Amino acid sequence: MKLKLDFVSKEPKQTKDNEIFLVNDKSSKNKLLKSVYKSLLANKLFTEKKFLLKNINNKNYIFVNCLKSKTSLDYEKLGSHLYIFLKNNKIDKSFLVSNASYLTNVQFEKFLHGAQLKSYQFDIYKTDKSKNEIINLYVVGIKSKKSNILRNKLNSLLQGIFLTRDLVSEPGNVLHPDEYARRITKLRKLGLKVTVYNQKKLKKMGMNALLGVGQGSVRGSYLVTIEWNGAKNKSKPLAFVGKGVCFDTGGYSLKPAKFMEDMTYDMAGSATVVGLMKTIALKKSKINVVGVVGLVENMVSGNAQRPGDIVKSYSGKTIEVLNTDAEGRLVLADALTFTEEKFKPQFIVDLATLTGAIIVSLGSEYAGLFSNNDKLSKQLIDAGESVEEKLWRMPLNENFDKLINSKNADMQNINYIGGAGSTTAAQFLQRFIIKKTPWAHLDIAGMAFSKYGGALNSGGATGYGVRLLNKLIEDNYE
Repeated sequence: MKLKLDFVSKEPKQTKDNEIFLVNDKSSKNKLLKSVYKSLLANKLFTEKKFLLKNINNKNYIFVNCLKSKTSLDYEKLGSHLYIFLKNNKIDKSFLVSNASYLTNVQFEKFLHGAQLKSYQFDIYKTDKSKNEIINLYVVGIKSKKSNILRNKLNSLLQGIFLTRDLVSEPGNVLHPDEYARRITKLRKLGLKVTVYNQKKLKKMGMNALLGVGQGSVRGSYLVTIEWNGAKNKSKPLAFVGKGVCFDTGGYSLKPAKFMEDMTYDMAGSATVVGLMKTIALKKSKINVVGVVGLVENMVSGNAQRPGDIVKSYSGKTIEVLNTDAEGRLVLADALTFTEEKFKPQFIVDLATLTGAIIVSLGSEYAGLFSNNDKLSKQLIDAGESVEEKLWRMPLNENFDKLINSKNADMQNINYIGGAGSTTAAQFLQRFIIKKTPWAHLDIAGMAFSKYGGALNSGGATGYGVRLLNKLIEDNYE
């Protein structure tokens, strides 16, 4: 069921039978709630349940237990639980919810935001529209300039997350590199400067590592830059780089069939970057930010890259491609050097569904963080903790370099000895940060897609990284 929020000045007729109250330890001052609240506390009903449905004078009241909710994240989770409660208890499709005086604007807006995040659905290919029921949530309360600013910020974030989830959810036959590049250009209407480098331009630029991955596909290969210049001065931008392998067969190092079906989301790193850039533009952030995404399709054909091929990267360094399924690092190699050279950013954060090894290490609880900079690492970890998009820092060390040194080229794209798969992949990427720019690599292979869903997302594409990077920017750079 879809959730639709309407902000109104007074109670509409549609909600005359259903009302939602958020209850905390100060709410007993409310005359309407006083007797019911005391009864709930006396019977200790709220010690175990988050929601209680009570019928009083033929009207349904949903009492929401806020007693243990303290942080903004607590209220977001509470909102997500409300959506599930409304979905499961099909009382009616219209509800009224009001901000009580004992809740701060932040608490209330985060509560609504959590409900919206949880309600996401990707159903555009469903032919049976009869099941597309809508829960209407009418929000009544006094509007203030402060609450409107916060609401607009959260709505901008929501739109960015939903764009990321939409992109990751699309099948490979729809969102191939040609279509993906076209969709990104639509963001120009938000004030973003979008530049698309096609195969002809990339070849002239010497981006042979990226082009090698996509050469087996009938689709094009692209590098797309998305710029937001919100600062009044010409300060160095923050840079975010994403892997956009729209479908990954593994190439001639072919994936097993049971792993290949999920490879439509191998472009999730790029989708996070695109969603973040939309959020920044909608918020009209007063900073300079650039997003860079490499868009390719790793296919098998008579023209596909072979194991043992040697390519010359944009940096000038040569790479022996021993495994064509270690393709994401080839795309990022060119994208990273290009981003550092062209934009001279304050820092670079790249995101990629890069290795299965990170899932072995961290499961679906943490993304792997690899970095050459302690300050940036701490900022990312702190931001991730506050929005529950967690990171765990993994090691980088020059001793790992010997595992990816090649006898025939400057380096090889896999560690053929075995072990440390995620670390050697990150060590490979670090070689393409030529000027020692502060850099962090986020391996999000275990976080981008969930078959079961989480606290703030339904099953499927999670949109992981948009909230994390938005928080990083808000707390440290805006």
